[in-house]
Amino acid sequence: MKRLVWTLLFLVAAGLITLRSLALAQDATIPTQPLHAYYTYGQLKGLTTEQALSGAAAATTVPMWSYAVTATRDGSTATGVMVGRSPFFHGARTTTIPAFIVPVKVHMPDGSVFDPGAPDSKCLGSKVPSTVYQNSPLFNSTDFVMNGSDVGTAQYVDAFQRANFFTENVSATGSRYHTMLNATVLSEQTFTVPSGEGASFSLGGCSKLGIMDVSTFDAFVQGTIVPFVTANGGGPTSLPIILLYNVGMESPFSGGITNCCILGFHSVFSNPVQTYSVADFDSSGVFGPDVSDVTPSSHEIAEWMDDPLGTNFVPPWGNIGQVMGCQNNLEVGDPLSGTVFPSVALNSFTYHMQELAFFSWFIGSPSIGAGGDFSNNGTFKGDAVLCPPGGTN
Repeated sequence: MKRLVWTLLFLVAAGLITLRSLALAQDATIPTQPLHAYYTYGQLKGLTTEQALSGAAAATTVPMWSYAVTATRDGSTATGVMVGRSPFFHGARTTTIPAFIVPVKVHMPDGSVFDPGAPDSKCLGSKVPSTVYQNSPLFNSTDFVMNGSDVGTAQYVDAFQRANFFTENVSATGSRYHTMLNATVLSEQTFTVPSGEGASFSLGGCSKLGIMDVSTFDAFVQGTIVPFVTANGGGPTSLPIILLYNVGMESPFSGGITNCCILGFHSVFSNPVQTYSVADFDSSGVFGPDVSDVTPSSHEIAEWMDDPLGTNFVPPWGNIGQVMGCQNNLEVGDPLSGTVFPSVALNSFTYHMQELAFFSWFIGSPSIGAGGDFSNNGTFKGDAVLCPPGGTN
């Protein structure tokens, strides 16, 4: 079974060491600064991009479109695929993709339970996390303004994608270009973390934080959750979204908080191609103001949309966001990890999404994104600086 391609090279750069240590007691109270949230991804193995696109054309997997452009950053040709329909062909296509949200109750070896399907009186005012998640701007439309441009009424990632290519063709077509998710919540599933593969910790937030081994959980997702989704109306033409609650992941689980915390990943496997997303809904407060509720999922769904196979290579960039060193793929959340988009009040809750980097930031000037900027809330005013080993951004 495929293992994720972990991109947490910043841990090495920072001099951190992964140890399976018993020195930290489970459920210990550990004084700490806000923990850092990180994200990763999996790459398509065993199939070519052309084979994946053939499946999309035959409607045996999610719809995808391909691009080949000259990267003005270094003059190279950048190729890749994205979910939906191409905005370069008049930008007048709307695509709706079924999404199946699967809340997963996590049982830790120390007896702690993290349940997205249960009301939470301590952190959410007795609201049910999975309900709050389903009601979010990730799956419900509202009007978005990005970089001074009204990009229309849309779901958040759909609005980002419209803004991503806004000055190319999208703005001229009004509301006719969308890539949307039609979400259904399936029954909650349970994952019992094997002994030695996870624990819970009291870190000063309103809730404990669960931490588990990411590869162990990914094996459960591929072997149990994805088949469950398929048996309940899903399959490769849909997006399974696995929802955790106040649970982070490590690679590997250290016995403490050494590598904490991966809060989400997107990945792909099988033939026909099956994509999926995993993300924590966080209300614990231990990650500070830049990560809460749907922040991790906004990161992962956007990266799923713009790099579904994990193989969209671009000129190297780095030393920014969660990346220490260089990275050469089009992961739109990574360079702005820890940077939030203005909060959105919807359905009696205030949601927090992450700001995201535009296609033009990776490819080069001029920007074809909304407002002529290079991210959807204007943090990036220019494209990425080329990143040699040890270089600066």
